[in-house]
Amino acid sequence: MKTTVYTVLALFVLTAFSSCSPKGPYALTNKVYKHQTDSVLEVIAREQPATLVDSAGTAIPSEFIGTVNFNARKPNYVIIHFTAQDSAKQTLKTFTLVKPQVSAHYVVGKDGKVYHMLNDYLRAWQAGISRWGSVTDMNSCSIGIEIDNNGHEPFNDVQVKSLLALLAQLKKAYNIPTANFIGHQDIAPGRKPDPGPLFPWKLLAKRGFGYWSDELLELPPDNFDYATALRLIGYDTSNLPAAIVAFKRHFVQIEDSPAMGQLDLNVLYNVYRKY
Repeated sequence: MKTTVYTVLALFVLTAFSSCSPKGPYALTNKVYKHQTDSVLEVIAREQPATLVDSAGTAIPSEFIGTVNFNARKPNYVIIHFTAQDSAKQTLKTFTLVKPQVSAHYVVGKDGKVYHMLNDYLRAWQAGISRWGSVTDMNSCSIGIEIDNNGHEPFNDVQVKSLLALLAQLKKAYNIPTANFIGHQDIAPGRKPDPGPLFPWKLLAKRGFGYWSDELLELPPDNFDYATALRLIGYDTSNLPAAIVAFKRHFVQIEDSPAMGQLDLNVLYNVYRKY
């Protein structure tokens, strides 16, 4: 009888531990995610009046009164990256470690599986130091998508098909303008190379995700200022050679020297007129 009681007790303890133990390889990181999102919700829920003083140090009267007219800030850009790693599994591990301090909203595997890693309304750490037009904090207004690709190989049809479906969903959900689907190198020329000249920007443009040049190209006028055109598209031209390389890797994809040939000028003239 005593043995039976101990056996039942042991089974009960094992069952309790197994029911409380993490399940799946990302159970612990999902728990951390839940804790951190709870912390964000706590911050949003605070109803604190501004604490202000004038130049003499006298407190300025302040009161919190909640408005009824608001919603969550929505993303307005999509930034596309390649992972520069060997597998989606390796990237998922990188994005679930604290030390690398990097993340993205989505990862698209070579098999077409899409991993959603962060709520679209939250700020991922994917753009880094970057600029597009007048926007200097791209993380705060964009969704980051990482494509499982080492940077030296073509993007396969399966993952491109999944990417197109994801982009269609995001564009519809957040009314993202066609012009606002761009690459990491576009916003960080000279610092980042992704998604690179092998990425199918032409195909994406056909589906309404970004622009591409027309088949028939006009010669630009004699006074065409390509540096100004690059800046009007959105490129940071403080390092003009880097901006030229970024533009050519996105819109020309034949070679990526930091010099503008006639074809490059024709393409640039055609593209910038669409913005």
